[in-house]
Amino acid sequence: MRIAVIGAGAMGSIYGGHLALHNEVYLVDTNPDVVRTINEKGITLEENGEDHIYCPKAVTDTSGLPEMDLVILFVKALFSRAALNGNRGLIGKDTYLLTLQNGSGHEDILGEFAPKDHIIIGTTEDQGTILGMAHIRHGGTGGTNLGMLVPDTAGILPKLKETMDACGFHAKLHDNIQQLIWNKLFVNVALSAVTAVLNVKMGFIADDPYALALSKQLLHEAVAVAHAMGLEADETHLFEEIQSTSKRVPDGITSICADLSKGRKTEVDTISGSVVRAARKVGVDVPAHEFLVNMVHAMEDRPQA
Repeated sequence: MRIAVIGAGAMGSIYGGHLALHNEVYLVDTNPDVVRTINEKGITLEENGEDHIYCPKAVTDTSGLPEMDLVILFVKALFSRAALNGNRGLIGKDTYLLTLQNGSGHEDILGEFAPKDHIIIGTTEDQGTILGMAHIRHGGTGGTNLGMLVPDTAGILPKLKETMDACGFHAKLHDNIQQLIWNKLFVNVALSAVTAVLNVKMGFIADDPYALALSKQLLHEAVAVAHAMGLEADETHLFEEIQSTSKRVPDGITSICADLSKGRKTEVDTISGSVVRAARKVGVDVPAHEFLVNMVHAMEDRPQA
């Protein structure tokens, strides 16, 4: 396949590197130093304690490239629209768009660039840590979960699974990918924005009754939205999972909390904000989520000390 991976961060490098083993891959990034390093030395992935070199082609400008069979989006969600708009030349009538980004609702933006039957959404259980320029530690390898918003009449998913599996991933196809995405989202929406506005580590949620009550309310709203969407959600079990996650990783810092503390824009719109958008579509009130999304955005806009 001819594949473009937009975003040469940790996950983009892992997927771009491995997929280049048996495909024509272009890794797209705005950082010229990263692109130059990849083209001169390749991507170094530390895997199972050993360094492995992968050699996709890297570019900052895609204007001269042909249309792709597949475009994989691995930028931070708040940059998705700009990334796709800046690389429109890669997207033709036969191009499929794939997102494995954190959170939910990415299909709303992808839908501005491709029809529903050319949008693939999913999650990845792989993990990556940037060690240096084009140098990544690849850990926590797991499944790549894939699905579509509409029936796969063209049969792209089995072909994509074959491509992924041949390059070292373990692709799993799902008829109801939204269920899987929301299963991951429930814990995220109950912890991320709360720890961010309180500027605390994850363990604080389980230890403080007020923070825990807020997380419980956020979960309650998210479950109501999920049920209205026709998804399954056991609120009691999920609340236990939230407490367990908080206790199991007490020193964990959520991405929204980390971004706010460093004065960066956050991905709140694809985490808590995705619940708000879904709630509007199904007619469910989510006041706690709306408050937290507004609060996080206000904190993004405040003057930095």
